[in-house]
Amino acid sequence: MSPTAAPAHLERVSDAIAYYAQHSPDKTALIFDPEFISYSQLWDRVQTWAKAMIAAGIRPGDRVAFLGAPRPEFVTSYLAAGSIGAVWQGLNPDYSQRELHYVLADAQPVMVIAHPPAAVEGAFERINAAAAEAGLTSPFAANTSEMAAFLDGASSVSDETLQQRMDAVDSQDPAMIVYTSGSTGAPKGALIRHSGLVRLGQVQAGKWQAGAPTVLCNLPINHIGCVGDLCSVPLIAGGTVVLREGFDAQQVLDDIDKFQISALFQVATQLQRVAALPEFETRDLPSLVAVGWGGSPLPQRTIDTFRAKGCQLMSTYGLTEATFSVSYTDPDASDDVLLNTVGRPDPEIHVRLLAENGDWAQPGDDGEVCIKHEGTMAGYLNRPEATAGAYTPDGWLRTGDIGRLREDGNLVLVGRVSEMYKSGGYNVYPREIEQTLEEHPDIALAAVVSRPDPDFQEVGVAYVQAVPGVHIDANELKTWLRERLARYKVPKNIVTEDEIPLLPVGKVNKAHLKRLAHDTVKE
Repeated sequence: MSPTAAPAHLERVSDAIAYYAQHSPDKTALIFDPEFISYSQLWDRVQTWAKAMIAAGIRPGDRVAFLGAPRPEFVTSYLAAGSIGAVWQGLNPDYSQRELHYVLADAQPVMVIAHPPAAVEGAFERINAAAAEAGLTSPFAANTSEMAAFLDGASSVSDETLQQRMDAVDSQDPAMIVYTSGSTGAPKGALIRHSGLVRLGQVQAGKWQAGAPTVLCNLPINHIGCVGDLCSVPLIAGGTVVLREGFDAQQVLDDIDKFQISALFQVATQLQRVAALPEFETRDLPSLVAVGWGGSPLPQRTIDTFRAKGCQLMSTYGLTEATFSVSYTDPDASDDVLLNTVGRPDPEIHVRLLAENGDWAQPGDDGEVCIKHEGTMAGYLNRPEATAGAYTPDGWLRTGDIGRLREDGNLVLVGRVSEMYKSGGYNVYPREIEQTLEEHPDIALAAVVSRPDPDFQEVGVAYVQAVPGVHIDANELKTWLRERLARYKVPKNIVTEDEIPLLPVGKVNKAHLKRLAHDTVKE
């Protein structure tokens, strides 16, 4: 049974859970195989955790951290903390002790709960050591006597007290903190507003055109894509979230059929791996209505493979600091639009392009994509100067992405401000080269970074991953590129990798490749 849609105005994501618990109490909210959790059960858990947090002394603005992967306790802690004005923080169990210490020392959470997957060795030891080093109270593990004692504290908090705390939370208050990747420096904690998360859920669910969607959530919980796109979006729409503690291409394919996944939103590299499975073409996948991706383009061969299933394809463009997507491709987008653009800017978001000289770019010219909306981040925790630098003097959020608006209204991303390099006096954008490389029939994935060069200041180094069973000749590939790109854009070095290294979220680990590139022997 499809639930009655939640009211258009919601203060918090948790308000949607309360609504569906009343109007569609038996509808499944979460699946953590073999456990099925209804909206009424989820709301009961959220209220219990929220009361327990109040009893433990959690105040508005306090940070509450959870170390783990997508599982029910992650969702419950996120919803409970935000519902009473606390700021939730997701911690990746694959992080090293050094990485954990950095984000804990910066955020200073007053409570840390740990529930890492069994497959992640040493996570408890790392989080305990990192918390001690940061001067925090010891984390406690889920499914222990400490956790039971914490939840028992809920009985000392009345329904009236809980409601008062919930009513005091404003939609513009921070709901969670997400640390940026730190590719251009030390990670910064972006404070994500309730209003931004709610808007993401309402707008994106409508774009998917999948009603109350069933969505697979398998990204790291410290990433906005997990908490926002894969968790908040379906819950605000009254859908179902299928929780998996990690990505496995075969499992994704099996889960689509097993749980009737209707909207599959993944990082592009993940969709490539699913579509490359030998049995993908033989699966009908009748439940799949929409397939979406963000972060990087999807190659033509993968687009063709998913198109053959008859589902809507959609590319989006967003960033952590914006919370919601800035642009979406149309439901009937052509291959050209899907391959070369990130769709049309959301009409409810103000979007402008900032030229290098500080003026607003003229139509058709390149410029840094800037947006203005009240739902963007509340700022970077503890970093007023970085917060000020993220905005123009008149309040436009600078995305760091160079773009161009086509005549048809679709936005083309040329590259990152931070990734652009100058070679022989020319501006070079790796994204353009990567897209060109991935047009080659023998290349499954490509990534381009720069390295210093005594003659040209900087030159490009391309890392390419071949289609299985294919050998790539670097010289032949350079010749192929020269037929399609200006000479200064052709990478100086082309390195073939069995597998290009990826970050936990599934994006290419460019920081690692950059380090490798600096050691590349010049030809």
